[in-house]
Amino acid sequence: MVGEVEEAEFPERFRSYSENERHWRARREFILRNLPPDWAGGAPRPAGRIDQLLSLSMVWANHLFLGCSYSKDLLDKVIEMAEGIEVEDVPQFTTRDEIMKKHQH
Repeated sequence: MVGEVEEAEFPERFRSYSENERHWRARREFILRNLPPDWAGGAPRPAGRIDQLLSLSMVWANHLFLGCSYSKDLLDKVIEMAEGIEVEDVPQFTTRDEIMKKHQH
């Protein structure tokens, strides 16, 4: 029972103060989906691996919700990690290159 409560509360400590509920639900799912299987049941969680997972979850959320750009390799990685996560009402962003291309015609 204690392990189950700890596991359910585990990702909650990583929610950003300014993160709204919709963004947090998506990022929380990303984190839980990508936790290594050996971390279940209160197994030790190496700090470096947690930091990397949290960083990747922020990259994915920032790209998805804020339109931030990252290297192709990094975006490919986080998009693959997020495969199957459904997020409603994702904003659509226009890049500077797309705007410039429209004005050239």
